[in-house]
Amino acid sequence: MSRSLSALDLWLTSLDRALRTVTSSVHAAQPTPVAAGTGAEPAMLSEEQKREAGALMRVNHVGEVCAQALYQAQALTARSPSLREQMAQAAREEIDHLAWTQQRLDELGSRPSLLNPLWYAGAFGIGMLAGRLGDRVSLGFVVETERQVEQHLASHLQRLPEVDVASRAIVEQMKVDEARHADNALAAGGMELPAPVRGLMRAAAKVMTTTAHYI
Repeated sequence: MSRSLSALDLWLTSLDRALRTVTSSVHAAQPTPVAAGTGAEPAMLSEEQKREAGALMRVNHVGEVCAQALYQAQALTARSPSLREQMAQAAREEIDHLAWTQQRLDELGSRPSLLNPLWYAGAFGIGMLAGRLGDRVSLGFVVETERQVEQHLASHLQRLPEVDVASRAIVEQMKVDEARHADNALAAGGMELPAPVRGLMRAAAKVMTTTAHYI
């Protein structure tokens, strides 16, 4: 009976997190990263720079929406309590990223993706599938996902306006955190995914990031 209640608690927590994620009702536990020296307010950016920064931060926000879905699904399907806690802890840390990117979107006068419920549902389904294939596969999926996200964030640092130090500071910290999550999953026993799977993951990410840039 206790196991059923525990499973019910996990599902209720996951549902609550899903609603908070897609409605942007989350709060960061850590302060928003700031660049060394002086910061830049949106007024210091041209309209074109604000539009570009807003589009890039919207893509990053979508990535964090998907991260919440993936980690919640993988926590639900984890076969060991230690892995379940690792996934849940990573999800809690990713909430900071979600809140930071939402805050920056507000400051830039931009908005989240209109398709966030769809992104969440799709990522949740992928996370459930990865989890059902076993803990090593699930961990390997985390490693590959976070490595790809790290590369994606590095490309955004090249595209963000140099004067937008506020957005750049957030992306820099996110990049550090994603690398740590990948390292933790690898150390926990994550397996290397087959090349075709990695390729499919990159293709799916490309569709998501391209669409979220505009919608």
